[in-house]
Amino acid sequence: MMETQPLVSVIMPCYNMEKYVADSIASVQRQTYSNWELLIVDDVSTDETVKIVTKRTETDERIHFVVKPQHSGIADTRNQCIQMAQGRFLAFLDADDIWHPEKLETQVRFMLENHVGFTYSTYDWIDEEGNTLNKSINTIGRLDYETYLRNTIIGCSTVVVDKTIVGEIVVPRFRTSEDTATWLDILKQGHLAYAIDKPLVSYRIRRRSASSNKLKAAADLWKVYRRHEKLPFFKAIFFFSCYAFNAIKKRL
Repeated sequence: MMETQPLVSVIMPCYNMEKYVADSIASVQRQTYSNWELLIVDDVSTDETVKIVTKRTETDERIHFVVKPQHSGIADTRNQCIQMAQGRFLAFLDADDIWHPEKLETQVRFMLENHVGFTYSTYDWIDEEGNTLNKSINTIGRLDYETYLRNTIIGCSTVVVDKTIVGEIVVPRFRTSEDTATWLDILKQGHLAYAIDKPLVSYRIRRRSASSNKLKAAADLWKVYRRHEKLPFFKAIFFFSCYAFNAIKKRL
């Protein structure tokens, strides 16, 4: 156990996650690092998500839950979580993924000891029922801006950032690539993303509309390259081709 534990604010947007959100919350509660607050903002779910999360807040005062008055998408939901955050560190967790118990302790210790502001980790894949798919997505060392444009390997639920180093964060409005745009904004300032070469997160692969979601994600990433990063057309083509190659390679 670490002697000094700065507050970590866990950012969890939520929408129609009744099947998974309890497990995601429980994975935060199992952390060996205890000084955290879990900030959950619901984007007007139509299932039992609100009831499930509300019940969890009754037994753990570290969980803070807000239901938005109207649906506005993932980027706005993440930003509302971030605006609520009181911690020095921001850790991101999607409401269907699961952290390994030593996740926060491992990353925060590394960041404090090495004075770095941005880390991500290896993660493994699980299916909808939580069974292992015997597949890990490994880190590739320190990432700078152009390296990340070539290979968007950072898993959102693996990221921890230190606000005292990287500054305030605002998530750009994209449907599926808002996290990629956020990491690019940080890296573009000259920061590096430091890899923790150890699986610290289980990323859930969901079957529903998988091929459709991949196409939407690719289209959204193209918009990030052209509209957000303002890359010239042929430069965007180059980086997008690298992304497509690495995305296929990742799934083999």
